[in-house]
Amino acid sequence: MLTSVLRGLAAVSLALLPLSVPAPTHAAETLSLAEAVTRLPVATESRDGYTRDAFRHWNSGDDPADGCSTRSEVLLDEAVEPPTVGPRCRLSGGSWWSYYDQVWVTSASGLDIDHMVPLAEAWDSGAFAWSAQRREAYANDQGAGTSLVAVTARSNRSKADQDPAEWLPPAAGVHCRYAAEWVGTKLRWALSADEAEVAALAEVVAGCRVQTVTYEPVP
Repeated sequence: MLTSVLRGLAAVSLALLPLSVPAPTHAAETLSLAEAVTRLPVATESRDGYTRDAFRHWNSGDDPADGCSTRSEVLLDEAVEPPTVGPRCRLSGGSWWSYYDQVWVTSASGLDIDHMVPLAEAWDSGAFAWSAQRREAYANDQGAGTSLVAVTARSNRSKADQDPAEWLPPAAGVHCRYAAEWVGTKLRWALSADEAEVAALAEVVAGCRVQTVTYEPVP
């Protein structure tokens, strides 16, 4: 009799257990820019072993069926006036606003897609330890609208792989936005910052009292 009761209790207990364990959530978070800067882990950076080929890009983008690469998908997403899409995702017409230098661009060929945090900087800040798959995901990240930015080729090449201690957009009025997008990208991908970078960001923050940072961590 006792054995039957114990078996019954065991069956009830099993029935009450969840069928699966919920996956951890990675909810978006919004912080003031000042607080966001304090969330950056500070570490010494090293470029040892870096090669741009470690980050595969551009791949087939978020929608492989559309025939467009990540570059073209970003251009389509950021166009103020949409371009015409021809065979093999050839873009013609359209217009874009390059916020770094406050310039209108009317040809896709005049634009670069800037990695908000350059690939070399990402490597220095922790991506050296990532898998090839994670580095590819980073290099083609369209999950946050600020990770990849369509800007003039001139401004992108002026920036190159420099961090905010070395380069800020020529348009001073966008420094708060730029700092927020830089910090948000680093927090999204759990990348570190060096002391000079944090000091430069702190200087920008002093003039950005209402600027916020919204980011969603990548698992």
